[in-house]
Amino acid sequence: MGRIRVLVADGHRIFAESLAAALAAEPGVEVSAAGSGAAAQRCLDRAAVDGRHYDVLLVDADLGAGTPGAGTPTPAATAGAPIAAGAFSRPAPAPSSTLSARQAERPAPDGMGLLLRVRADHPGTRAVVLAERDDPRRATQALQAGALGWVAKDCSLDRLLAVVRGVLRDETHLPPALLTGVLRELTATRRHRTESERLVESLTPREQEVLRCMVAGLGRQAVAERLYLSPHTVRTHMQNVLGKLGVHSTLAAVALARRAGVEPV
Repeated sequence: MGRIRVLVADGHRIFAESLAAALAAEPGVEVSAAGSGAAAQRCLDRAAVDGRHYDVLLVDADLGAGTPGAGTPTPAATAGAPIAAGAFSRPAPAPSSTLSARQAERPAPDGMGLLLRVRADHPGTRAVVLAERDDPRRATQALQAGALGWVAKDCSLDRLLAVVRGVLRDETHLPPALLTGVLRELTATRRHRTESERLVESLTPREQEVLRCMVAGLGRQAVAERLYLSPHTVRTHMQNVLGKLGVHSTLAAVALARRAGVEPV
């Protein structure tokens, strides 16, 4: 299969670097570690600019929900280089590349947000979620966001490597205990999606643009700048969006929009 480039994104920096070191000791595997969603995004973007895309992203299911890690990616370990336990690579200087304004202005993603961005910006990178517990609802969300695997954090290294190689063959990997729950969630999601799509289609084209900005996590001022509107006009559009969707908060509107398949700007 050749050399595999892997990025580990986990808010617990020691775990991310330990896993990166363990994977890097395997022949033909090159690994970097990032301690936050923002650091992982920078790592992905800079690798793309350099023409050295990551093959696989291993992302913490709880990224952004717990204690934040250091925000600097650690380009770890090179393929086949043995690393002593507890010895980690020092951060390398960032490449002198300039990211697009669109990428730079977006808020730092959590785990699910990072999956969506990878699907949109780095479609060649396969994503696998690392989880401390099985959760059918979140596993379903991860699959819908573009992940191809859901793996327990305490699985063996051999199991993880098998999943990494499997997703590179476009296989989907889920623990057997999750399958029934995920199928149930997908059935329920399909029902909700039909209704959600109908509500989104009731919006005007401009309101749909505003909704896509909301899905991207942009605030009122950022939406105004993006769409060349006044903040007052954006506020009116946002109120209309909430009213037509029958929700009372931006978070609820975003959840409904995601069920309907609305992509961020």
